Amino acid sequence: MIFKKTLETWRYPSILLFSIGVSSIGSWVYFIALNLIVLNITGSAIAVTGLYIVRALSKSFTNIWSGSLIDRLNKKVLMIILDILQALLIALLPFFSSLGFIYTMVFLITIASTMYHSTSVTYITKLIPIGQRKRFNSLRGLLDSGAFLTGPAIAGLMFTIGKPNMAIYINAIALFCSALVTLRMPNVENDARVENISETPKLSFQVLKDDWKLVIRFSHKYLYIMMIYLLFSTMIVMMTATDSLEAAFATKTLSLSEGEYGILVSIAGAGVLTGSLSNTFMIKKIPTSWLIGSGSLTTAIGYMVFTSSNTFFIASIGFFVSSFATAYSNTGFYTFYQNNIPVDIMGRVVSIYGFIEAFLIIIATAIFGISSELISIRFAVVSGASIMFLVSFTLFISSIKPSKAKFYSNPSELGGNL
Repeated sequence: MIFKKTLETWRYPSILLFSIGVSSIGSWVYFIALNLIVLNITGSAIAVTGLYIVRALSKSFTNIWSGSLIDRLNKKVLMIILDILQALLIALLPFFSSLGFIYTMVFLITIASTMYHSTSVTYITKLIPIGQRKRFNSLRGLLDSGAFLTGPAIAGLMFTIGKPNMAIYINAIALFCSALVTLRMPNVENDARVENISETPKLSFQVLKDDWKLVIRFSHKYLYIMMIYLLFSTMIVMMTATDSLEAAFATKTLSLSEGEYGILVSIAGAGVLTGSLSNTFMIKKIPTSWLIGSGSLTTAIGYMVFTSSNTFFIASIGFFVSSFATAYSNTGFYTFYQNNIPVDIMGRVVSIYGFIEAFLIIIATAIFGISSELISIRFAVVSGASIMFLVSFTLFISSIKPSKAKFYSNPSELGGNL
């Protein structure tokens, strides 16, 4: 009887996790294959770097307005449409040999994938009961870590038996399958205004302006919630900027061979997988506040160890520790904002703060790149890790305060006239 009840309770979350897993693995396969395709066409590493810039610009552009659409449309139907749209655009990629056309397609694909991420966040929050969210987020982290390991492996296998184009088509099929799986999911909308996707709201400058004002009012009214959100986003910004110099630091500063650097990446993968696995078993015993605070602080300590290292052994310890702890901090953060940001404005909040995060990533990455050229790579990465440590320590102190326990136990009753 208990098993039957558990099976029924986890029926839709399991389907959703399967869909997310398929999509995550596919995205790794697609982007690795795309890197090779661009490299083969141009023979230039700069052209490959351009893919990352295009994706960052596309995310920033999309997050300015997408939340206004997401909160007003049927989430399930929108997720299906975005999956199919990504599948069609990705399937068309191999037919283009012009770098300009490829960048344009990547820009459009990133718009769809960015919107899908924000939409799925809101859908998950509506679908998953409060008591299941931490468990669901820990399992999602496990799937993401599995995708981190299996995605590149699958891509490599495909490259040995065929061309990168095959990997592109496989990902298009995976996204189409994800859309079919989502069809089996329930409709979670309670508002009649968002039931029909055909009644697409008209986006105007005034609508966007009003939505930004709404998010600003919410941020002012619930300063603590958004302070935690911003601190964690700053962690992501510093991690991304530091990671951009990771390969250069390992090979040029630490004088590691490409093979040794490859082993470091594998160790990071093992850290992510081990952290995610242990997280799924420990999740009930660790409060959400400690997941965010201690997970973020331990991640920063791992970065400090890596960027301060002089040997392969010390660097590998830093890699493992930071990757291991990330699983805990991510689970805590997802659970925190799902429980504290009203679901009816979640799309707008996540999108607008996502825009800020993407913009800061572009700025921080550029500053780190210039610093590595003008001063030194070690100075840039150590500075990044030091800032990360200060931010994570602030996040740790802020999250474990006994006076803030209400934000981590039960969802806050937020709302009212914003």
